[in-house]
Amino acid sequence: MTETRRLLIDGVVTRVSRHGDRFVTADGRAVDVATATHLPPCTPTKIICVHLSYRSRIEQLGAYSVETPTYFHKPVSCLNSHRGTVLRPRGTKYLNLEGEVGVVIGRTTRCITPERAPDHIAGYTIANDYGLHDFRDTDANSMLRVKGTDTLGVVGPGLVTDWDPRDKRLRTVVNGEIVQEDTTAGMLWDMNYLVADLARLITLEPGDLILTGTPANSRPVQPGDTVTVEVEGLGELTSRIAEGPPVMAGFGAMPTDSATVRGVALGTGLVK
Repeated sequence: MTETRRLLIDGVVTRVSRHGDRFVTADGRAVDVATATHLPPCTPTKIICVHLSYRSRIEQLGAYSVETPTYFHKPVSCLNSHRGTVLRPRGTKYLNLEGEVGVVIGRTTRCITPERAPDHIAGYTIANDYGLHDFRDTDANSMLRVKGTDTLGVVGPGLVTDWDPRDKRLRTVVNGEIVQEDTTAGMLWDMNYLVADLARLITLEPGDLILTGTPANSRPVQPGDTVTVEVEGLGELTSRIAEGPPVMAGFGAMPTDSATVRGVALGTGLVK
């Protein structure tokens, strides 16, 4: 496997490659990634996310029969990176973590079969697809504000090629406590299927990012929490939660607290 990362070094966006325990720039400089400023490992034109893909999540929520994948968009403006700060707007309560695997597209992709998908994948990364469920009532299934609020798209730390996504363990840890644990064997559809399914109607461009869904036990996090998503073979992605400014009032929908919001945020089930 090969891993690269995008870092900000002396104000310059720089891609580095892993060589054993060292990360090295193209001109041979060694970089201490423990202190480096990370950037998202790709620059997508779009971020497409799967609503429900893990059996454990579907069973926990008591979801309707899920026969095919459904998707939503996260705007690229929400992108955040390894060791980044995630802001929960003051006055909101239901900012949920969602540990996931991200698929990065490597070439222009349209109308391919799942068997051809590996040739169109640049590599894989880790994502924490945070959701601000206080806006779930007003967003319905668009998820635009729920998932697209600034800072909620945490991705990284690197891009790993030649990684086999089958039966890999995923864990999400909050302040040292494991809160999510599953394997990719628990997905209803593999990652090649998801890429091909989307590409039937949507042209995927190099750098585009597909977030492949989260297992059971998505849960709210609080300002001050440290959240780490661990994926076997991809490393660890860490973010910290802080309080942000309140949502501007006086017009537009405001955060709500309802049975629907609580059912998803607390994992007690979808309100049908």
